[in-house]
Amino acid sequence: MSDKLSIEADQARPTGGSPLLRLQSSWVFCPLLAILGFIVRAPALQGQPVWDDDYLIRTNPFIKSPLLILEVFRHYLFQDTFSAHYRPVQNISYMADYLFWNSNFYGFHLSSILYHVAGGILLYFLVRKLVPFLQSDVSSDRTTLASHNPRVASVTAFFVALLWVVHPVHSAAIDYVSGRADSLCFLFGCAAWLAFLTAWECSSRWARWTLYSCAWFFGLLALCSRESGCLWIGLFLLYLFGFERRMKRAPKWIAVIFCVALVASYMGLRHLPGPDSIPQTPSEITPPMRVVLMLRSLGDYGRLMLFPANLHMERTVYDPKAFQSKTGRWHAIEHEYLSIAGLFVLAVFLCLSFQRTPGQKLRIFGAAWFLIAYLPTSNLIELNATVAEHWLYLPSVGFLIFLAGCAFILPPQWQRVAVAFACVAALALGVRSGYRSSDWVSNETFAHRTIASGGATIRIILLLGQAYAERGDYASAERLLRRALELSPNHPTTRNNLADALVKQGKKEEAEALFVHATEAAHESRKDYPRTWIAALNLSQLRHTQHDDSGAIAILEKARKDYPGTWELIGAESELLRETNDLDGSLTLIRPFAQNNWWHYRAWGALGRLLAQKGDDAAATDALRHASRLDVHETAALNLIAMMRVQENRLDDAFHTQQRAVARQPDQPRQYLLLSNILDQMGRTAESRAALAQVSRLRTLADATPTAR
Repeated sequence: MSDKLSIEADQARPTGGSPLLRLQSSWVFCPLLAILGFIVRAPALQGQPVWDDDYLIRTNPFIKSPLLILEVFRHYLFQDTFSAHYRPVQNISYMADYLFWNSNFYGFHLSSILYHVAGGILLYFLVRKLVPFLQSDVSSDRTTLASHNPRVASVTAFFVALLWVVHPVHSAAIDYVSGRADSLCFLFGCAAWLAFLTAWECSSRWARWTLYSCAWFFGLLALCSRESGCLWIGLFLLYLFGFERRMKRAPKWIAVIFCVALVASYMGLRHLPGPDSIPQTPSEITPPMRVVLMLRSLGDYGRLMLFPANLHMERTVYDPKAFQSKTGRWHAIEHEYLSIAGLFVLAVFLCLSFQRTPGQKLRIFGAAWFLIAYLPTSNLIELNATVAEHWLYLPSVGFLIFLAGCAFILPPQWQRVAVAFACVAALALGVRSGYRSSDWVSNETFAHRTIASGGATIRIILLLGQAYAERGDYASAERLLRRALELSPNHPTTRNNLADALVKQGKKEEAEALFVHATEAAHESRKDYPRTWIAALNLSQLRHTQHDDSGAIAILEKARKDYPGTWELIGAESELLRETNDLDGSLTLIRPFAQNNWWHYRAWGALGRLLAQKGDDAAATDALRHASRLDVHETAALNLIAMMRVQENRLDDAFHTQQRAVARQPDQPRQYLLLSNILDQMGRTAESRAALAQVSRLRTLADATPTAR
């Protein structure tokens, strides 16, 4: 069977054009895609963590050590939320960044751009392979079809890839590090398709089945990067059964079997985290309204692809309060214009796809690609938004392939004009992408620009208030959060953030009233909002500052019963018990949690500290060593082990342990200071002075370096 497939592939392999010519075009086009892709996204490289980056990068426990590679498959992307995103490959990509870059966020941005650019290069190779066989069946004297000229296929693929790489609508999937799932899924989806096509054309049986195995593995990585990986399987099968004429039916059905096995494997992995906790609230959108929203979103996406002027995260094409005010009614009229635009986009797809002119199959394939990739987010099913720019990451390829097919309708002389227009469009889109990338410099810049673009939602207002609070402008944060609370009086996060801003300004009575109200209302609000336990945590901290530790512990104890297994509550109560010298009570809380969550660095670190305080040095050392393996850049556990060894007069062990801490944080003066103390006790005075000199150098360097905000 495999030998027969190889013979068929050799017979079906396209002729015309030298391989050297194709290689030369790749050597030109691929560097161009890479260089231009990096240039337009360069402004985001200096960006700080924005929005969900704070959790996924800073506090995410699953990215701190390569030991957790398999563990990430047992958890959803976000913990303790209503989100059921199963994206272990995204966490693994962050794990690699953390391993090499530590807390330097520049590296995380660099990796996101790299994944996007690599996806664009693979898209070029994929489209170049597909275009020659997406030819029109119509006879024409205009022999400009890609099947007649390999160079045309390469140029077509290059402009499709170029426009996709520089398009600003993809900013939320590239410049926003938390949006990396889109580019990872795209990269592995493209790689899987290319590996399959290359394997089918390969003459060596060993190489062929190796590539088939790679294709299957890349497909699984795409699915584990983002749920939309299923769309790549749909697009692949569409091409296989709708457009591929070289392959016999038997290998096509074998490919289907492999796709079914791929989806089954993914579903098996997806069951590892257990059931999700998404609340099942009835939708207020009726089926007829869903059809209207589908057209509105189609019109909005068509507008964004052709003229991406107004870009922001908080897009919507539905406002349930639209007709309650005059302003709302005018805004609703704009939405109806989008419905008309959606009908127009659909009509263009249909009319030009049925037009029997050169490039027809290319147009059909592009339109089908777009619609298949668009339908899951078209509002026909309930999602967390009605439109989102990053949802165009995959559909936009189909849109661009469709436009490329339209260019083949033109006479030869006008096709050259189309190429020039594509160059101008790429330049304009690149400039727009550069400005859009600068939106992600900080939470404050991102929030201000989103609000200016019409995205003044409660989430953005909260984000801006948080940005004000982080830089110490609590008065501005208070004004903003009071406005947000007026818009949404029952929003628990707004109430908690406002109370926190009041505490920082000394307005503790009003803050306490808000915390108490939020804590009492949490029993009901937890049905609609995640992490409502924060109110109890904040109230306990306020009691602690008032020297009412018994009251703080009572609040946490009750909250812990309402929210079992929540580390923040367990850790806070354990620390209060430790401070009140109730070490046994603290251990009773910490030990079971750590044993049930072997991957939790903070729990094992806290357990080690408690055991050390109780004098159980052997058990403390085991817990702290385990903690140190769970975070490859953290040194608190190693520092504590070193100090314990000093107290035991095991100075050699202390020295080697502290050396490991220095290797992890070579730019931190504290590590050299601890090392110097150990060396001094060992009698190695010269080395101790050298370590102190390094402390002075690092402090001088820190004073001379301006602090990045």
